[in-house]
Amino acid sequence: TGSVENQFKYNDLVKGTLTVTENDIDQVLLKSDGIPTYHFAHAVDDHLMRTTHVVRGDEWLPSLPFHIQLFKALGFRLPKYVHIGPLMKMDGTSKRKLSKRKDPELALTYYKAEGFPVRAVYEYIMTLLNSNYEDWRKANPDISSDEFKFSCKKLNPAGALFDYAKLCDVSKNEIAHMDAETVYALALEYAQEFDPDFAAVLARDPEYAKKIFAIGRGGKKPRKDLATWKDVKPYMGFFYDEFFTREDFPAQFDHAVIRTALEKFLAAYDPADDSAVWFDKVKAVTTEIGFAADMKQYKADPAAFPGSVADVSGFLRIAVTGKSNSPDLYTVMQLLGSERSAARIRAAIEAL
Repeated sequence: TGSVENQFKYNDLVKGTLTVTENDIDQVLLKSDGIPTYHFAHAVDDHLMRTTHVVRGDEWLPSLPFHIQLFKALGFRLPKYVHIGPLMKMDGTSKRKLSKRKDPELALTYYKAEGFPVRAVYEYIMTLLNSNYEDWRKANPDISSDEFKFSCKKLNPAGALFDYAKLCDVSKNEIAHMDAETVYALALEYAQEFDPDFAAVLARDPEYAKKIFAIGRGGKKPRKDLATWKDVKPYMGFFYDEFFTREDFPAQFDHAVIRTALEKFLAAYDPADDSAVWFDKVKAVTTEIGFAADMKQYKADPAAFPGSVADVSGFLRIAVTGKSNSPDLYTVMQLLGSERSAARIRAAIEAL
């Protein structure tokens, strides 16, 4: 074997033109128990099902000469073969093939339990399948993926690399473009299966939950806070008193200074204020405690001030939401209502 006469060309839809050496091995078609081997079953089954394309891992390439021979001997039309590279993942500094035995990423149940929307997983898989899908999606953000012209030639012959961070980015984008109704329905469905206590709270007042989900949604640059439905509780739990906890205030500021800033804001706080007036009051407090109300001035000479309006806003954010990162604070306080907002600020003052 191996001579030029025993070789022929075969065109695989991913690998391109292959030089294949004819099969010269006596292969088993039926095992002693009467069960056909994969090779025989593949030929008969795919012929009877009128299969046109066989997509399989490239570990089957060594069997290709035998399968071509078998289809020919049986008088069957040979399907087109698409031999794809394995899905890879980083293991330390090296790549390895994803294993269904030790890698949870190969089970769809994993993505459900992690809280990824079905659509996000689908979109991410499309980026793995065709290298030009991402550019197409950017150019066509609102068109169904069914319109995308899939091509076997755009499959990575060496195997695509599974990237969890990239999946999260795709998912953030997908959730950011959903409306509040959809986000509420899908987050509730997830919580009912994986966090029943949180589901009960979400279901208690659907309209309140939808208003929370509506913050920063819509427009050209929607917020991208959620990558999975698992993120929902940490993101919005502070809106519910039973899930509210407060992280520590920044250590570089004296507690007396933070307390003074919160007291001064509370004295001026009026829930009837619009966002501009509300922020003017935050800036007024900033000036009163000797911090910089003008961020340009502060950035020009940070050493001249003990802090800035961003720090004062941060004190207020931690007092009201318990977190240093949250959606727009003015909107948050409007949704919480003046009584709960003021009560949380008072509780923070007492804690300080």
